[in-house]
Amino acid sequence: MPKKVKSFDEESYKKIRIIDLILFGINSIIENKEKCTFEKLIKECFILFPKAFSFSQSPEWPDSRKLDRTLRTLRKRKLITGNPQTFFSLTKDGKQIAEETAKAFRQRKLFK
Repeated sequence: MPKKVKSFDEESYKKIRIIDLILFGINSIIENKEKCTFEKLIKECFILFPKAFSFSQSPEWPDSRKLDRTLRTLRKRKLITGNPQTFFSLTKDGKQIAEETAKAFRQRKLFK
């Protein structure tokens, strides 16, 4: 059974780069034993980090444009593989960054 995804507090992620948030989102989906499709990634990132992945004028809606260009950059930097027509996977380096981001979230929780 997939785990329930919970939003992070905006304060905990507003200073984290969007590429790190996306890598974290991809990793979250993969760790949940699911394929990381573009649609699933949009949903995951929006649920986890609503302020970072919403339209500024309509914050209740996810803005897929915030992922599109960044995903191409991540592919160029060899941090992910895949594309919106198939699914995304993390490379070894991408996985490392996602794990470092997760660790940063856990440390922030400890110090609150």
